[in-house]
Amino acid sequence: MIIAGILAIILTVYSKQKRSDCGGESGKRGRMSGAALGIEIVVVFFLALFLLHRYADFRKQQRMVLFGTLLAWYLCFLIVFILPLDISTTIYKQCKIDHEEHPAVLPVIPLLSNQTAGNSTMATATKSVLKVCYEPWSYIPDGIMPVFWRVVYWTSQCLTWLLLPFMQSYARSGGFSITGKIKTALIENAIYYGTYLLIFGSLLIYVAVHPQWHLSWYELQTIGITAANTWGLFLLVLLLGYGLVEIPRSYWNASRRGHLLIKTYFKAAKLMTEKADAQENLEDVMEEVRKVQESIKYNHPLRKYIDTVLRKCPVDYQEKMGRNMDDYEDFDDKQNTYPSEKSLVKLHKQVIYAVQRHNRTRVQWLILLQQAMHLEDVAKNETSSAHQFVHSFPSTEPTSWLSRYFYTPTVEWYWECLLKHWFYRLLAVVLSLFSVAVVWSECTFFSTRPVLSLFAVFIQLAERDYNYLYIEMACFITIFFLCTCVYSTVFRIRVFNYYYLASHHQTDAYSLQFSGMLFCRLTPPLCLNFLGLIHMDSAISHQQKEQTAYTSIMGSMRVLSFIANGFYIYYPMLILLLCIATYFSLGTRCLNLLGFQQFVGDNEMTSDLIDEGKELIRREKRKLQRIEDGENRRREWKERYGNTREDTARNRIRNEAAEMTETSYSDTVPNTRQAKYSRTGRGTERDSIELLQDAEPLDFNAETLSDDPLESGSTRHVPGRYLSMSSSRSRIFDDV
Repeated sequence: MIIAGILAIILTVYSKQKRSDCGGESGKRGRMSGAALGIEIVVVFFLALFLLHRYADFRKQQRMVLFGTLLAWYLCFLIVFILPLDISTTIYKQCKIDHEEHPAVLPVIPLLSNQTAGNSTMATATKSVLKVCYEPWSYIPDGIMPVFWRVVYWTSQCLTWLLLPFMQSYARSGGFSITGKIKTALIENAIYYGTYLLIFGSLLIYVAVHPQWHLSWYELQTIGITAANTWGLFLLVLLLGYGLVEIPRSYWNASRRGHLLIKTYFKAAKLMTEKADAQENLEDVMEEVRKVQESIKYNHPLRKYIDTVLRKCPVDYQEKMGRNMDDYEDFDDKQNTYPSEKSLVKLHKQVIYAVQRHNRTRVQWLILLQQAMHLEDVAKNETSSAHQFVHSFPSTEPTSWLSRYFYTPTVEWYWECLLKHWFYRLLAVVLSLFSVAVVWSECTFFSTRPVLSLFAVFIQLAERDYNYLYIEMACFITIFFLCTCVYSTVFRIRVFNYYYLASHHQTDAYSLQFSGMLFCRLTPPLCLNFLGLIHMDSAISHQQKEQTAYTSIMGSMRVLSFIANGFYIYYPMLILLLCIATYFSLGTRCLNLLGFQQFVGDNEMTSDLIDEGKELIRREKRKLQRIEDGENRRREWKERYGNTREDTARNRIRNEAAEMTETSYSDTVPNTRQAKYSRTGRGTERDSIELLQDAEPLDFNAETLSDDPLESGSTRHVPGRYLSMSSSRSRIFDDV
């Protein structure tokens, strides 16, 4: 539905442009550019859908939460992917304007004249050739991009400032009806919306009273956009300064296997503490639910709310609470005190939060355990001379065809133990060079003569040769790197337990929508900052050049000159200080001093947590080893003795036939012989009873075996003795 709406707008505008097109080569180029734009729109949608599927649970999350988050992420990614096409189209338009105002003349071309007899002369003639502007392959006709940017920008702003905050409170509310949730969301957002209305109203009153200011609707709109971008730029610099250093350092540390394993032990100790806290919190909440559930019986008016709360509880707790219920016990308002509906709403909210946190910590612990065991396997396989990767605990999941034919144990060994180490180091060096270029350009992009911004130099060099493909690729790679530094910080940061993006479908609704709000507020100022880095924003570069369609919808920043000439230019220089602080881990050390456990190498608390995490991993590995050994013993037991049941059945039939024969012959034989054969029948029958019992082959002791345990006076089994291995006269198990 989202893609269809955006494509419908583009096709509507494009159809109007096509009517004035005469066809031919320009028509082919128009169709190619429209196809490029449509392909990017579809690809970006599936990219946003893939990321949302990684963090959200489509089966349990509310549809409204999923739709709002998907729309916010999709619009932000769309801005990043479409902006390079807007830049190449703007450069082409600027070339046409320069061609019309100042036609260029190519160098003089010498021409040979006719040779005459006895005299050879050469004449030169000048041939003026107008400068040709080549149309880019992804050229977007006029009128499409302005409409496209208005739809995308204003939709994202309505999401981040109006809808998503309301949806956050709605999804987190513990109300039992839609009306109750809406009421709770409105009350929680009253202060939020009231603050913005108060600021906006104060500005309107100030403008109306001030005699020198006569602002139109366009200028008021520009002031609102500038205020939103200023708030986003303030947060953008903080996140970007952290990501420019942390992302290259994370890949460099990933190449240090010892360091990565130690940090994993540290994370395991912290996560186990959080997991225990989540389990304790869940038990406390379940105890409150149990008390309320026992006090409110089935014929109580509030019982339907209790049933809603119980459906949100884990299954094992539901079963425990269901055993103690008396369906026939009536309630008495005079003797018992019952909770109110407001307290049940609060309890419902606590249950949702406790269950989600418990499930998240449990899944994260399993994932971290797999990572720790994998790193230990890598350390063990490094010294292997067979050059084949061996896992301590093979995966129970079926292997894919890719792993079966391409990612073999030999290939896995070369990648994990040899190539991955150097690949991560090379990637860390490349990302570090990118970070240095970004920091340098952020500190010098205001200088236009000479041009000191490295990205502006690269774009201007490509602009001279009309290499539009290089321009688009350079713009896309740069914007993608900036977005990676900013967005990865958004995914990494954690505000206690209120905001935390956890992969493997473990992110709650509040965190999903909060991330959508941050994306919508950070992406527009990030793109404006990039346009300033390449000198495509005249409000910062102060050059009379053709504006991009994206910049045109932002309005002229000259309405607020102190922001355009001051804050937008000098505030990004703060990135240098933030990068230095991140490099020396000043924020981590400050949090560690405040009592928040952080990974600091030269700290006693960090060493204790590393030792604790190592012991926890060892304990979990011993549990898995015992489980695996038990499964192997069961499998081996079934393989060795599972086929003997068929032989036992055949022997039983043969013995029954023999018993019938001896019974018919009993009149002519002595009593002793008859007793002998009757005893054989009883032994065979007892052997059949014994073989029907499938005992687990544990702690086998051959010394405790007797000839016939069923012949003894006691029917109790001897310790260490297995019924399926008892001796019989038919000697079925003589080979054991």
